[in-house]
Amino acid sequence: MAAADTVTVNLAVPRRRPSLPPMTGKLATGLIIAGLITLFGLIGPLFVQDPAKVDDIGLTPPSADHLLGTTQTGQDVLAQLAYATRGSLIVGAVVGLLTLILSGFFGIVGAYAGGWLDEAFSLFTNVVLVIPGLPVVIVISAYVAERSLLLVAIVLAITSWAGSARVLRGSTLSLRSRDYVLASRVAGERRWRILLVEILPNLIPLLASQVVFAVIFAILGEAGLSYLGLGATESFTWGTMLYYAQNGLALRLGAWWWFVPPGLMLALFGAALSLINFSIDEIINPKLRNQTRGARRGWRMSREQIRRAKESTL
Repeated sequence: MAAADTVTVNLAVPRRRPSLPPMTGKLATGLIIAGLITLFGLIGPLFVQDPAKVDDIGLTPPSADHLLGTTQTGQDVLAQLAYATRGSLIVGAVVGLLTLILSGFFGIVGAYAGGWLDEAFSLFTNVVLVIPGLPVVIVISAYVAERSLLLVAIVLAITSWAGSARVLRGSTLSLRSRDYVLASRVAGERRWRILLVEILPNLIPLLASQVVFAVIFAILGEAGLSYLGLGATESFTWGTMLYYAQNGLALRLGAWWWFVPPGLMLALFGAALSLINFSIDEIINPKLRNQTRGARRGWRMSREQIRRAKESTL
């Protein structure tokens, strides 16, 4: 009877809920900033005028009629910023999707298949990896007169997937030799089911991190190409806004409202994606979480406590 009572008491004790990961605040901050910018790029163009409309009120400071002022030719900066946000997000989304497909195919499928297929995929990945990406993009952009956002995104994706494929190949080779994968093979499971059910779910955090990094690279790469005059033609992006502001001598004329908004949006979105990427990295690698926890404890400790802690570890 006493044993039963003891069991009843133990069962009545509520379990402690798992604490939230330490990077929840950083991840939430990145998601909020990236979400707001994405929302502005999606619905902003619906409420602004034509960004290419020319007026005779060049370089007008921000006012009630033009919240972010006008360019040298009288174009509304807010309208250009809304369309430029949508254009940059399109480039980032296309590059992220293509990088996910290419790196997953050549990295995961090849490593799981093994044999000559893995060797061929690995050789092709290494060849693409040593090709300098930015010079190739500049050469292609320079020889193509009409460059759409899709073309720029495809070129950026082709030159940026190989690094992610190498990382995914190494992780897949490690997972392929795990006990549960070998047990599935012995049980007679189909190869495609083992890949989709046993291996791929364990690679989702790594895939998410690689996609976020690819989006950051794409947006910054497109901005750099557009700033050099090699970006998409007949389209607005953050890079093209900076390019036109440079050609219009906005900095020399003191027209800060022309170049500050796209530069600020570029910096904020890049910082938001970096916060998300750092959080995903710490989810993948628990050692980073432990290091972060130790650093945070160190921030709250006095010098005497730090000295005692060091002495206790010696």
